[in-house]
Amino acid sequence: MIKAIIIDDEQLARDLIKKFLSENSTVEVVAECTNGFDGAKAIAEHKPDLIFLDVQMPKLTGFEMLEIIDERPIIIFSTAFDQYAIKAFEQSAADYLLKPYSKARFQEALAKAIGQVENKQPTAATIEKVLESKQAQEQLDRVVIKNGSKILILSVDNISHFEAQDDYVAIYSEGKKYLKQLTMKYLENSLPKDQFVRVHRSFIVAIAGIDKLEPYSKDAFIAILKSGDKVSVSRSGYNALKEALNF
Repeated sequence: MIKAIIIDDEQLARDLIKKFLSENSTVEVVAECTNGFDGAKAIAEHKPDLIFLDVQMPKLTGFEMLEIIDERPIIIFSTAFDQYAIKAFEQSAADYLLKPYSKARFQEALAKAIGQVENKQPTAATIEKVLESKQAQEQLDRVVIKNGSKILILSVDNISHFEAQDDYVAIYSEGKKYLKQLTMKYLENSLPKDQFVRVHRSFIVAIAGIDKLEPYSKDAFIAILKSGDKVSVSRSGYNALKEALNF
């Protein structure tokens, strides 16, 4: 049997998937979830072969859930019209159902997914492409963090700065430090331009969180943040700050 989980906040949508699946004896629904928080927990517990994943959900979106799960099963996405999501799917060759969808379209997506499960087709690369494409198109207003067994949502308004650390980025928020696998380039492009400035190849800071600047050498400065942290500022970063602060 192929184990499946349905993650969708709409009861009617979940019922429709179960109705269509009832005609296929090879797929067993082992859990239903109404949001990404519960979806992440169910995936860790049941380790499904296949998930039906809604994109727009309260608490945690489908994309945000994918950022924090360790297991990456085969996924059939579903969404009401969302031009950015659809573009992300098409650029990554991931299969998706555009609500409302027909039984024939559902069966087509299911057949493709079953084939991928049976052939043990890896999905990690496809999901990474979906996330990269989606991230490239949107402005970031919050960051989802998996901290041990906890899932945290950090508003960018509460983040003082970001620091590159090998393959990860350290995120500093309200006196605490969190690690997430992101790139500084993605953050530089996606964070609100009126709130954050990249001041160094290793640092992006919240403009409002800067207390003062001190010279460090001929071509470099140190930014003293209101949090007490000190951040390196390169010559180009100093110029970017001057432009952002209009001085």
